[in-house]
Amino acid sequence: MPDPFTSPVETVAEIPALRKLVEAERKQNASIGFVPTMGALHAGHMSLIEAAHRDCDFVVVSIFVNPTQFGPNEDFEKYPRVVEQDLVKCHEAGADLVWLPTTEIMYPKNFSTCVTVKMLSQVLEGKTRPDHFEGVTSVVTKLLLCSLPDIAYFGAKDYQQQAIIRRMCLDLNIPVEIKTCPIVRDTDGLALSSRNAYLSEAERESALSLSRALKLAEERIHAGETDLNQLTAEMQQLISTTPLLKLDYATIVDAGTLEEISAPQPDMVALVAAYAGATRLIDNCLLSADATD
Repeated sequence: MPDPFTSPVETVAEIPALRKLVEAERKQNASIGFVPTMGALHAGHMSLIEAAHRDCDFVVVSIFVNPTQFGPNEDFEKYPRVVEQDLVKCHEAGADLVWLPTTEIMYPKNFSTCVTVKMLSQVLEGKTRPDHFEGVTSVVTKLLLCSLPDIAYFGAKDYQQQAIIRRMCLDLNIPVEIKTCPIVRDTDGLALSSRNAYLSEAERESALSLSRALKLAEERIHAGETDLNQLTAEMQQLISTTPLLKLDYATIVDAGTLEEISAPQPDMVALVAAYAGATRLIDNCLLSADATD
């Protein structure tokens, strides 16, 4: 960061310094909330920090663009990095400490350990981005073990990610509560994402078909639709026929196992993914067969 900039919130980079500050708060019986981010913060990220601020006495936010969750042809190099703006937003949302580790800190020389969650990582996003979730689970394990929070906050937009992290913490006995906060949308319905900044005006307009497909699913389930194969076909048709969009998937799955289902059940989630130009976007909507009552 340039010298003239004075951060409005305390920052730290090294892991020992982070742990020392967190431990000092614990000695004061403070509860610790943690929000992991890759920066380029928007209102969705801020809603997570605000939730942590409401729930916990001391809020840590990490900003780290994690290279291991990007594929070889993805946008790691151009992913937006605006740390000074992010620090201001962290302060405004109620963060007490921002952790800014470097790649060398997170992945020192000879680093060779990965965390893999099978099954849940092999479908949907895992099919298109086969190494993505291994990078996510490995870095989140490190982030949690370094910050040692009571509660960690994730956004519902990345539905599969939060499900995998829940499974990981359960399987590895990581004593952290995972709290998922609602999707934050723009006024036109587009789910907020740091990658929305890549979209042209025309691509953004086309991208609205993702939320429209989810709305279609929600309305049809509410009206009593029972043929989910037909419904998903209609979702796919809506997205694939939209100019500038390339469909990856549109499906309805079991909310816990992420397995595709053909008939309504109490806990379901509709998930969509598509490319708007070169930008890959995802979205989802929880569904319930109980809505027909």
